[in-house]
Amino acid sequence: MLILTRSQIAGLLNFEEYVQVVEDAFRAHAEGQSLEPALMHVSAPDGEFHIKAGGLLAPEPYFALKANGGFFKNRERYNLPNIQGMVILCSGASGLPLAAMDSMEITIQRTGAATAIAARFLARPESAVCTMCGCGNQGRIQLRAMCHVLPIRRAFAFGLTLGEAQGFATAMGAELGIEITPTADLPAALAQSDVCVTCTPAKKALLAPGDVPPGMFIAAVGADSPDKQELDARLLPAASVFGDLLDQCAAVGEFHHGIVQGLVRREDFRGELGALITGAVRGRTAAEEITIYDSTGTAIQDAAAAIAAYRKAKASGIGVEIDLAG
Repeated sequence: MLILTRSQIAGLLNFEEYVQVVEDAFRAHAEGQSLEPALMHVSAPDGEFHIKAGGLLAPEPYFALKANGGFFKNRERYNLPNIQGMVILCSGASGLPLAAMDSMEITIQRTGAATAIAARFLARPESAVCTMCGCGNQGRIQLRAMCHVLPIRRAFAFGLTLGEAQGFATAMGAELGIEITPTADLPAALAQSDVCVTCTPAKKALLAPGDVPPGMFIAAVGADSPDKQELDARLLPAASVFGDLLDQCAAVGEFHHGIVQGLVRREDFRGELGALITGAVRGRTAAEEITIYDSTGTAIQDAAAAIAAYRKAKASGIGVEIDLAG
C-alpha cells in the first residue's frame, strides 16, 4: 500500500487536472461506468464524520472510501484543522488496498473543480462579479474556480468576521489580481454580483429570496448534512436547481430543505452534473434565470482525484510503500 501525505498530494496535480478528472468521472457516472456511490454520516459529541464510498470502472476498476471528520471547535481547542480525514483506494477488480492518503487536498480541489464545471453550464458567460460567503480553505479554492472559468474582475468577501474577510481579500486579491472588497453587508454585495458561492458550515440560511438578483448563478457548497443550510428554501422554486447527485441533494443538500418544507419535489430537480456534461439536460436557458448548483460532495469526485493522485505518485516514485499483509 502506498502512503501519501497532504504535501505530497499537493505537488501531484494542478487545478486544471482536477477539473478534467472530475469532469471525466461525472461523465462516466452518467454513462453507467461507475460503482454506485454511498454516503453515511456519524454524529459525534462535538462534530460529525462523513463517510463517502464509490468507484470508477475505467481506465480500470477502482474503489475509494473517504472518511472526514468535521469538528468546528478544533482550531480554538486543539490548534487542529476543523476538517481532516483520509482516503483509502483499492483495486475494484481484486479488492487489494492500493493507497492511503490524506483527504484534505483532494476534498478541497475536487470540490472546487466541480463548481468550475457547473459554472460553465449555469453561469452567464460574461459574469464578472462574484460574492464569496466563506473565507476559509474552501472559499479560496472556490474563488479560484470562478476565476478559472469566468471573467471575474471583482469580488466581495463575506466571512464569520469582517477581519477574516479582510485577510481573505488581501491574500486572494494579490494572488488573483482582482479587486476584492470585504463586506458585512451581504444583501448589498449580492445586488452587485453575477455569481455567488456559499461555502460555510452554516445551519441557518444566509441568502434570502429578496436578496438574489435575476440571472444570478449560486453554487451552494456548504450543505453536506441534513442540518446544514445556506439558502432560504424559498429560493428553490424560483430557480432552476441542479446538483451533483439527486439522491444526495434530496437527502442532505439545499434541495433537501425544499423537499422537507413542501416547496419542491424530486421531479423539480433539473439535472445532475453528469447529465449537464453529456448534454442529456440543458443548463441555463435565459439571461434572467436564477440557477443553483447544489454541491453535496460525492465519492465520484473523491475516487477520481484519488486515482489520479495514486497513478501520478506511482509513476513518479512518490510516497512510502508498506506491506499490510506482512
